Amino acid sequence: MAKKTKEDVMKMVKEKDVKFVRLWFTDILGQVKSFAITDNELENALENGMGFDGSSITGYQSIEESDMIAMPDPATFQILPWRPKEKAVARMICDILTPDREPYSGDPRYVLKRALKRASDMGFDHFFVGPELEYFYFKNDQTAEVLDKGGYFDLTTLDVASDIRRDTVLSLESMGIPIEYSHHEVGPSQHEIDMRYCDALDMADYVITYRVVVKEIAQKYGVYATFMPKPIFGENGSGMHIHQSLFKGEKNAFFSKDAKYHLSDTAEKFIAGQLRHAREMSAVFAQWVNSYKRLVPGYEAPVYIAWSNRNRSALIRVPAYHPGKEKATRAELRCPDPACNPYLTFAAILHAGLDGIEKEYKLPEPMEKNLYHLSSVERKELGIDSLPGSLGEAVLLAEESELVKKALGGHVFSRFVELKRKEWEDYRIQLTKYETDKLLPIL
Repeated sequence: MAKKTKEDVMKMVKEKDVKFVRLWFTDILGQVKSFAITDNELENALENGMGFDGSSITGYQSIEESDMIAMPDPATFQILPWRPKEKAVARMICDILTPDREPYSGDPRYVLKRALKRASDMGFDHFFVGPELEYFYFKNDQTAEVLDKGGYFDLTTLDVASDIRRDTVLSLESMGIPIEYSHHEVGPSQHEIDMRYCDALDMADYVITYRVVVKEIAQKYGVYATFMPKPIFGENGSGMHIHQSLFKGEKNAFFSKDAKYHLSDTAEKFIAGQLRHAREMSAVFAQWVNSYKRLVPGYEAPVYIAWSNRNRSALIRVPAYHPGKEKATRAELRCPDPACNPYLTFAAILHAGLDGIEKEYKLPEPMEKNLYHLSSVERKELGIDSLPGSLGEAVLLAEESELVKKALGGHVFSRFVELKRKEWEDYRIQLTKYETDKLLPIL
């Protein structure tokens, strides 16, 4: 499908009676930032970008060097389906530039573009990703009160959630995001809508759009949608499993007809790279204190660093090969959660895989046993390590990581580590209900 040009955008604005265009970008943590321009300013914005103060954006510039330019990408122009059709509202996602019109090193979208350039320089034309984002619907944002008691793939009665999900899928499709399927997830009031895989930059744009759409449509129905990784104690958390493959032209570089697991040498080294660097990347793909309430043994979230063909307790799963489906050969990374910054996450996991290819890491044997059923001694004997147990541990590992520094770039790396260290400290000194309930009566 041809990408939209500036001329296409100007034409659509006239035809669809668009009055306002929101310019979107994200801060370092992946939160969408936006300001609106009118149709009268659009031509100038497409040509020259729009200036704004970067000092107020989390992780961007300090106040004495705060002038930034938001340069809209015409390919991302879409009309917002939840806004009125008359005097409609559209959005474009922006690249952030410095006043010298150079790419801004603090822009997460640029971080991913740099990672994709490295893949291109190594001969790969596409890094395809297909993330599966899970989320919950609650009555409001103050309490985790569920809308249903359904389970995995349950056909719930025609309650509010069925209609919200239907409306959400239609809205996503109207914004040019191809949807494969949607269903009820394992937890009560937990849902998943899966986007069809595509190039990583497009998909990162889709992910930030998906999160906005899910929340907007929920609000329209008077409920609250959350991507918080673990909002309910004792229930499964929400993950973002990421299916990944590298292509050279039309050929899947991960497939090998004669290899033992139909995985090419490239695929094995790529997976080995992600396994080797998983612990130090953890602060990027699981970036909140709450992320580590999900990454605990016994639920669906994997914590042990191994790979498998069938075993969903492993960090990376390689779905079984079906003859004639060579293009579907892929590695599914199961530890990220849907509250991460997708630009930084896709960049970090790509760099880890490319490091594996460049440095020829050797892939260990697959682990087909249920890793949760092994004792710590058995796991140690098998050489199976685990992800960090807290954001504090994850930040310490990231801080020492050459891979994470290379993936994020110096500017984003230092600010990201600083923000996450502060989050951990703020969290660490809190007194919890657990402490007052369990310890106050006896100590």
